[in-house]
Amino acid sequence: MHIRRYQSEDEQAVVSLWERCALTRSWNDPRRDIARKLTVQSELFLVGVLDGTLVASVMAGYEGHRGWINYLAVSPSCRGRGFGRALMDRAEEGLLAMGCPKINLQVRTTNTEALAFYKSIGFVVDETVSMGKRLIPDD
Repeated sequence: MHIRRYQSEDEQAVVSLWERCALTRSWNDPRRDIARKLTVQSELFLVGVLDGTLVASVMAGYEGHRGWINYLAVSPSCRGRGFGRALMDRAEEGLLAMGCPKINLQVRTTNTEALAFYKSIGFVVDETVSMGKRLIPDD
């Protein structure tokens, strides 16, 4: 798998990947999420391409205190081949180069496959409560 920065022509393939991986929700417009990401550290929006097909993605970011991972996705037909780990390695390299001391991410408690993956690459459950407040509705 070749890892590169997201390009505008990747939009439909990325949205389709996120839908196949059950990452989209009705209250988050994935196209708006992409547009927003392209305005902030777009170099940390990475995709993985295999034989000309986009099969993986990750959005990373650093806000000066913590790094964040969003939309890590690997096509179900390509899982178990190290693609998620490779994308995370590249995202971590980019964050570390920015001076990022720690990475946070959020996983739905029902996503046991993702939880097992993140634990396998060194993530631990922090004793915190995730809270959110929507400032701009996507609907």
